[in-house]
Amino acid sequence: MPFANFKVPEKTLTPKQKEEIVTRTTELYVEIYGERARDNTMVLVEEVADGGWGISGNVLTLAMLGEATPTDNSDA
Repeated sequence: MPFANFKVPEKTLTPKQKEEIVTRTTELYVEIYGERARDNTMVLVEEVADGGWGISGNVLTLAMLGEATPTDNSDA
């Protein structure tokens, strides 16, 4: 079964953006493996709590990166 796991900072994607990740990733697997992959492809979008991720040994936060938080959560 094809599987993709995306870990993203919490509250940085709208429900619509998460849906697009799932849809486009599934389509990519179908393009590579053929239509047989569609029904078995699993895509997991995990939100990591702010401050729960880092790079080069440094914990990062959205405030440090100056990131805006999407406000459209109506499609949750």
